[in-house]
Amino acid sequence: MKLSECGTGRVAEGPEADERECAGASGAGDERECAGARRGFGWLLVVTAALGLLGSFVITIDKFELLADPGFVPACSLSPVVSCTSVMRSEQASAFGFPNPLIGLVAFGTVLGTGAGLLAGARYRRWYWLGLNLGTLFGVGFCMWLMTQALFEIGALCLWCVLVWVATVFMFWHTTVHNLRHGVLPAPRALVAAVLEFPLVVPVTWCLAIVMLIAIRFWSYWQTLL
Repeated sequence: MKLSECGTGRVAEGPEADERECAGASGAGDERECAGARRGFGWLLVVTAALGLLGSFVITIDKFELLADPGFVPACSLSPVVSCTSVMRSEQASAFGFPNPLIGLVAFGTVLGTGAGLLAGARYRRWYWLGLNLGTLFGVGFCMWLMTQALFEIGALCLWCVLVWVATVFMFWHTTVHNLRHGVLPAPRALVAAVLEFPLVVPVTWCLAIVMLIAIRFWSYWQTLL
């Protein structure tokens, strides 16, 4: 077993310590002050952030193409329902006065760097984990708002947007799971144990609910394809 340092704290590392933590610089021994993560979580952040970046990048390019040429038709505009054009031309596509995917380029880039750091052995302070959780909470909330707008106001779907929604759901939930595991987010032991025992139940159910909403909302259109 090997010992390493973070600040003045010391932690044991070895095959049985895939999930690594260290005490804060104060030496008080609060293991929540400086925490690493399982490699699986690091990979999850990298993969979901990469997918989010891909979706945001494609949407950004198509959005600027559409601004330059109103007659431009994005490749993902496949039908009246699966229509990126309708979504990109909507007011909701620039909720803060500029194209929404620009937020994704910055946010997903940050998460990708965080995941890469974890895979390289980095540990982050408690405030960073809380900030990441808050950021992913905002992201998933914003995505769910955009989903409701696409389904019930715009009446069209952007497949790249759906990819971003799914990636953000998994990113947010597993960040929350990580923080519950390390005690960054206080919660009853029974709740933490249940979450750690079945970590995929919430995000999979969440994504299935999105699929069901899409199916129900456009059911009359899907029937025409049968």
